[in-house]
Amino acid sequence: MNNTSRTLSARCCIVGGGPAGMMLAVQLARAGIKVVLLEKHGDFLRDFRGDTVHPSTLEILAELGLKQRFDSLPQRRVETIEGIFADGIYAVGDFRGLKPYPYLALVPQWDLLNLLAQEAQAYSNFTLLMRCEATGLIRTDGGAQVVGVTANAVEGPLQIYADLVIGCDGRGSCLREAAGLQSQNLGAPMDVLWFRLPRLGSDPEGTYAVPGKGNFFALLNRNDYWQCARVIPKGAADRWYQQPIAAFQAQIAQRIAFLADRVGALATWDDVKLLEVRVDRLLRWHRPGLLLIGDAAHAMSPIGGVGINLAIQDAVAAANILGPALTAPGVPDEAILAAVQKRRLLPTKIIQGIQVFLQRRIIAPALASSDDGRPIAFPRAAKFILRFRLIRSIPARVFGVGFFREHVMSGEPRGRTGKLSIRDIARH
Repeated sequence: MNNTSRTLSARCCIVGGGPAGMMLAVQLARAGIKVVLLEKHGDFLRDFRGDTVHPSTLEILAELGLKQRFDSLPQRRVETIEGIFADGIYAVGDFRGLKPYPYLALVPQWDLLNLLAQEAQAYSNFTLLMRCEATGLIRTDGGAQVVGVTANAVEGPLQIYADLVIGCDGRGSCLREAAGLQSQNLGAPMDVLWFRLPRLGSDPEGTYAVPGKGNFFALLNRNDYWQCARVIPKGAADRWYQQPIAAFQAQIAQRIAFLADRVGALATWDDVKLLEVRVDRLLRWHRPGLLLIGDAAHAMSPIGGVGINLAIQDAVAAANILGPALTAPGVPDEAILAAVQKRRLLPTKIIQGIQVFLQRRIIAPALASSDDGRPIAFPRAAKFILRFRLIRSIPARVFGVGFFREHVMSGEPRGRTGKLSIRDIARH
């Protein structure tokens, strides 16, 4: 490997090719802004990332003119969320009253990211660097001003100088750490074990929560397989991994009877992935020359599957606010970066507050109960209240649409050169 450090320059350097980074890159590239995006992996193919694309994101894709291409991706549209109880299956969330998109789409995140990458790559002012991992910040003015990032690329060390660096590198953000930004930990009583099992044509058609005493499962219908989650107490993963995989198989079979004939598909614990749940929020999302958004600024609980959608809302707000500053001469003032945090802080606080409330009032007590392996009956009061679609639409609206949702500012794309294929993207 060449140890001589190369340099690049851009108006904006985005670190992280997840939903926030890619969505922001598309909008800035469309505005004619020179953008470099760093993604540390060689592709987007990683299991058990956020795959629930909510109505708020569907509307943004439509505003960008990408909805038709998105609709061609393999997906399953979900109109209701149901719970499997001892006395039957009951709807607990209903998207059918939402407009203009009365459903959420279950789409592999890598397909969505590839779509956004293709769109961004159609602009000559955009550069995507795969297998390029940011390692730190470049500073000037005695360390006060961020002017770029250092990175390790396939060809060797790399320095990218930029008037603005935007960190979209997730809950383990290296830029968050390098900038010394402090976070508030809101707590999480749980972690999640993710796995997949084959789905048969005779299986139920829905997407389900499966609550129980001492346990909680979720089943996402992905057409030919079930994407499954088993919620466990925080920090209990090692205790689970010390058990034979057969014990885990037996629990699944006991709790979800129609899966009993295929739990053997989990051959070893290597087939079960741990998500360490964290809910936190930076007190300050910015430094001079640096802004963090998405999970890098606020890690979300998996409750409601809202993380990807909140990150995309951040990206749209950032593009709307920063776009004019980045198309004008000069370095964007930190007050403009603060405006992004100010706009997105309240909706983030509301959703995190709801998640923390549900974790404390429902998840934690359920996990603290003794696990007898039996399903629970649907409470009579909930059964009565949820008879009404208006009531069932409330959780769908809260998580599917959110609060203070963003819209793409109008404007003609500048500098479009044509679409690139996934193979073209992989070569960059």
